[in-house]
Amino acid sequence: MAIERPHLVELHQVTQESVRLDRVRTGTLRAITRYRLFAQEEGQIAQLPWYPGDWIDQGELLMALDDSLLRSQITRSRAELNRAERDLERVRALSQRNLVSVEELQRRETELEIARAELAILTTRLSYTRMAAPFSGVVTERLSEPGNFASKNTHLLTLIDPQSVVVDLQLSEQVITHLRVGDEVEIQLDALGARQFPGKITRIYPEVDPLTRRGQIEIRPDPVPDGALPGQLARVSLSANLQQRMMIPFAALRYEQGEYVYVMNEDRKIEKREVITGLRVADRVEVLSGLESGDRIVIRGFMGLTEGREVLPVIPLAEREA
Repeated sequence: MAIERPHLVELHQVTQESVRLDRVRTGTLRAITRYRLFAQEEGQIAQLPWYPGDWIDQGELLMALDDSLLRSQITRSRAELNRAERDLERVRALSQRNLVSVEELQRRETELEIARAELAILTTRLSYTRMAAPFSGVVTERLSEPGNFASKNTHLLTLIDPQSVVVDLQLSEQVITHLRVGDEVEIQLDALGARQFPGKITRIYPEVDPLTRRGQIEIRPDPVPDGALPGQLARVSLSANLQQRMMIPFAALRYEQGEYVYVMNEDRKIEKREVITGLRVADRVEVLSGLESGDRIVIRGFMGLTEGREVLPVIPLAEREA
């Protein structure tokens, strides 16, 4: 009976090691400070002097509606308020001589309160016919024209602050947990060439999409480069030094209804060990469970290798030549 010769394999001893995470991911520039001007009152547009690309200073008039009808209503409301005040004074004088009922006095007081409220409503509505820029910025959308009738809640114009741009970036849950607000990054904008711009992580969203297992972060260029525009493609270089991790060569992983590796035991025989992996860094992968430091795993010589087979470790050529 022929004696089965040991199977030749190359091994790797599992250890804890420091890991530097380097990733380049693409994202999109977005302006955080964005104002969409909606008509809060209905009427004919009297002024809408801005076009896309125009710079507007804070406080400048964005839009004005024809307010002639409202001003007429305010004039009438003030007249009614004055009449209500005179009526109340007259009734109070009569009430002091017990010539009118308490109910009549209360009715006149209520009429005065209603007149004041109606005037306040009309005054507020009048203020909605002229809208000013809440901040300095650039017009990106003009959606109507003077002379058009604007109904309530009609979108008329959009204003952004170009200095408020951030990069929206989607990252794997395995990467995002290693980042912190304030981490420095490098940003490259394809539209501006190969130059790298500094930036910082300013926000890490607290949820991960359960379907994609990806989370979102915001990165602010500091300073915002000239020529940066919302919607542009950004390439972000991320780096992080991780704590000691159990890393193994990616080539050691096998797949069969899950991930596993081949481990050589003290008798130089092969055991099949299921593992759970985490972060992949270059040609190495993190092992979260299934292995311990000191385990010796197979990284080469898988052809014909089966569980229980006796193996003979070989020294890699590079180590022999060294």
